[in-house]
Amino acid sequence: MKQIRIGSRESRLAVIQSEMVIEAIHDCDPEMKTELITMKTTGDKILDRTLDKIGGKGLFVKELDAALLDGRVDITVHSSKDLPMEIDPRLPLVAFSKRADPRDVLVLPEGKDAIDFSKPIGCSSLRRQLQLKKLFPEATVAPIRGNVLTRLRKLDDGEFSALVLAGAGLTRLGLEHRISRYFSTEEILPAAGQAILAVQAREGVDTACLQTFADDDGRDCLLAERAFVRTLDGGCSSPVAAFATIDGDVLTLKGMYVTEDETCCFETISGPREQGEIVGAVLAEEMRRKYQ
Repeated sequence: MKQIRIGSRESRLAVIQSEMVIEAIHDCDPEMKTELITMKTTGDKILDRTLDKIGGKGLFVKELDAALLDGRVDITVHSSKDLPMEIDPRLPLVAFSKRADPRDVLVLPEGKDAIDFSKPIGCSSLRRQLQLKKLFPEATVAPIRGNVLTRLRKLDDGEFSALVLAGAGLTRLGLEHRISRYFSTEEILPAAGQAILAVQAREGVDTACLQTFADDDGRDCLLAERAFVRTLDGGCSSPVAAFATIDGDVLTLKGMYVTEDETCCFETISGPREQGEIVGAVLAEEMRRKYQ
């Protein structure tokens, strides 16, 4: 019997995202037996410090990578924006989803219709923090860790005046009603890979069952965005952002570079979609020369 084992973080959102991949696998190959194996990653366990203090995004994939390498699972499912920029060549990224709504959103406590600026906005991403300063100069921002449901509980318990989260995650959780405001990509440029799911596999695993899941636009946008961030040596603690769109054969990439005095600088470049990684690297080099 054909079987494929899918590894996932154990949060509700991660499981829902893995179930989206499983559904696509069954659509492609109804005879394929699937097994979902969940695990808690180091990044899920350490919640009292921000990611840049404990080792960055790799902490969300370390246990999943180990499960791939020792054969406990065959593929793993990730939110692309949580992936480190350097990928183990033994564990290639093999499929990317169609991009959901990439925008960040504002979430207020239940029953509130405005931000109470006497309390901080909960937001751990430096990328978001710097862009929020321009939108809400009077606001203070404090880091918040934990999965989406944990963060919402802290918000509703009165610890924060608002949260800024990725809208796609709330929608996948069926919590779209909690969204008070969408920020345009002009107001807050999304993280590289935001709203795109990535599937990683062990080298040699047959991934033909992912054909109907894989999306060309999602792949080309993600590769360009990751190339921009990687060229700037951007990790989880680096306040960089990149967002690509595609129109026919043309890919347009907007990048954010932050100077030493924390000024956010934005530039846009266009090029052939099949050269997206080159386009991303070129934009990064140009912005580094211009603003360093």
